[in-house]
Amino acid sequence: MKALVLEKVRQLTLRDIHIEEYLGPDDVRIKIHTVGICGSDVHYYEHGAIGPFVVREPMVLGHEASGTVIEVGEGVKHLKVGDRVCMEPGIPNPNSRPTRLGMYNLDPAVRFWATPPVHGCLRETVVHPGMFVFKLPENVGFDEGALVEPLAVGLHAARKAQIKPGDLALVIGAGMIGLVTAMAAIAGGCGKVIITDIVQEKLDLASYFGMMSVNVTREDLNEIVSKVTNGWGTDIVFEASGSEDAVLKVFEPLCPGGRVVFIGMPTHPVPMDIVSAQVKEARIETIFRYAHVYPRALLLMESGRVNLKPLITDRYRFEESIEAFEYAANPRPSSVKIVIEL
Repeated sequence: MKALVLEKVRQLTLRDIHIEEYLGPDDVRIKIHTVGICGSDVHYYEHGAIGPFVVREPMVLGHEASGTVIEVGEGVKHLKVGDRVCMEPGIPNPNSRPTRLGMYNLDPAVRFWATPPVHGCLRETVVHPGMFVFKLPENVGFDEGALVEPLAVGLHAARKAQIKPGDLALVIGAGMIGLVTAMAAIAGGCGKVIITDIVQEKLDLASYFGMMSVNVTREDLNEIVSKVTNGWGTDIVFEASGSEDAVLKVFEPLCPGGRVVFIGMPTHPVPMDIVSAQVKEARIETIFRYAHVYPRALLLMESGRVNLKPLITDRYRFEESIEAFEYAANPRPSSVKIVIEL
């Protein structure tokens, strides 16, 4: 089948590739329709590795996807040929201890699309376990369906924050993950969300969703938070930038007893001001991907409480996949999510 293959650093080809995928009784075969380009895809394209995950041989990119079911294993009862679906890209070992404890996202043996040595989904068809395939609501399009994957990250972070109705949350970083985290926080009950960035175009989009935006290159974040909260601080801080400076200062706008959720992944170890956390008895949470949230994401999208359409800023055809990645490596400031349509 045709696929977008990362041959080596900064070398992509759109070519035929043979991938042996047999349809088991609990699997479905899906014709891919839309794939979103994630920051991790771009990182593999530019650097060939993320931490211990190194691309050592040609690998198909892409893990944010939607499509149409074209074949169903005999054991799959909740899906049929013709269903429009999205797919959770990680397949854990069902017998591992993390999976049995409900934390399948932490299974060291998980096979995750476009994480070496596992091929991704920027190709014509995939075979995937039915239990990780979800039918799209009628009012959710293929492009939005591909974005359930990043939305799942935001929802997992919101759940770890243990939001209480009326909480004030601060989201650091207005990229794709920061924006969907802010949406998840609002849907989860936050009364107000402040979001920060250094790119004004992304903050303008955040304002469209009713978020209070702060450009930290022009405004003093702590001063604004103090004014909004009468000197108390925010109940929750979601750190979604991975910035060393942001991590070092993350406890400054937090209220006593508040919660910090680390989402962004710094490219190298960064310092943290532990004493600033201690004097506020801050609770620290971290997330890695997500677990058990796809059905919740789809219900929020079906109800209209989460609208991902405005986040799709750039569209490319499958034949333009190489051009799409070249652009994703150096996008316009206004770009949020780039999708490739097969």
